[in-house]
Amino acid sequence: MGIRGDFKSTGTYVASEELMSAVNVAIALEKPLLIKGEPGTGKTMLAKAISESLGKKLYIWNIKSTTKAQDGLYVYDTIQRLYDGQFGEEGVDDISRYIKLGKLGEAFSQDEQAVLLIDEIDKADLEFPNDLLWELDQMEFYIHETRETVKAKHRPVVIITSNAEKELPDAFLRRCIFHYIAFPDKKLMTEIVNTHFDHVEENLLNNALDAFYEIRDMREIKKKPSTSELVDWIRALQLGGIEAERIRKELPFIGTIIKKDEDMEAVIHRV
Repeated sequence: MGIRGDFKSTGTYVASEELMSAVNVAIALEKPLLIKGEPGTGKTMLAKAISESLGKKLYIWNIKSTTKAQDGLYVYDTIQRLYDGQFGEEGVDDISRYIKLGKLGEAFSQDEQAVLLIDEIDKADLEFPNDLLWELDQMEFYIHETRETVKAKHRPVVIITSNAEKELPDAFLRRCIFHYIAFPDKKLMTEIVNTHFDHVEENLLNNALDAFYEIRDMREIKKKPSTSELVDWIRALQLGGIEAERIRKELPFIGTIIKKDEDMEAVIHRV
């Protein structure tokens, strides 16, 4: 029996029972939820769905290769302070005016519990996750310039996504609840697709899904099409007025879901 919690699927995000259970366990245990899964499985959109489902404000920290842990805490804008000093602005001696909180700092500072998404953590260098251990454990950090400790008024719901580009440190993994989002089967995918459209003709949807999964099952395909690409394809098929019977045979607008030359060759020759 899964832990009962408040997170459920929304009108725009369909979550499996296993995913809902993982989210609610992480919330109950007050631990970050680390989400992995291939691109297009809804990892990033999960945090938005949690925000909507629980009625909590969402903060998104997009991680890049150059991102440092400090960026999420705060930044001391020395350039602006120097500029203001040169032009005689008042309050230059008040260093706190030049402290800009990052996304983690903003989430900590809220009067109500927030949802914090740390998106694609594996893009940063190997030390990045370890540099956040204290902050994620204790939910606080120290601003040296003002000698002030910023402590979370309410522990945020922390969602961390990874595309498995790098292995994450064991010390970091021990502090997280882990869930792998498997690619949706046809039944779940039908539910997901239907959240994006007011109406999809059943025969068109079934033929598009059959063709989509046939392509994903091809061993030669290097970049398997994602959920978002399937939604784009179905929208293109609708706009183009394509008859359902033509879809699997002709694969109209196939460039909507196939994005590599070698994959296109494989699909064309298979047809």
